[in-house]
Amino acid sequence: QLQLVESGGGLVQPGGSLRLSCAASGFTMDDYIIGWFRQAPGKEREGVSCIRSRSTNKFYADSVKGRFTISRNNAKNTVDLQIDSLKPEDTAVYYCAATGATIRCLTQEGYEYWGQGTQVTVSS
Repeated sequence: QLQLVESGGGLVQPGGSLRLSCAASGFTMDDYIIGWFRQAPGKEREGVSCIRSRSTNKFYADSVKGRFTISRNNAKNTVDLQIDSLKPEDTAVYYCAATGATIRCLTQEGYEYWGQGTQVTVSS
């Protein structure tokens, strides 16, 4: 059974950092496009970052460029999202998703597998 599990969320002060991790079971993440998305209360889910399969090609939403870094750890079969200089507007549930299809990876359409999400709250 293919499954994604996010971890690493929590409560952090503005300006702080978090490292989110997306772990897979049942498949090799390097073979899939992996996207990170977030959904804030009352807002639609949005793509923040993604990484192409078997590639170092990475993409970021304009709102997070320079603060978010996506990376693969193939030894652990995870894709991590380092989040620095956190702002209150980064507060959201963060999800990872995977697809074996060729898609525009910052959009939700086409992703086949989703994790359950991890909460990130930025507040003083």
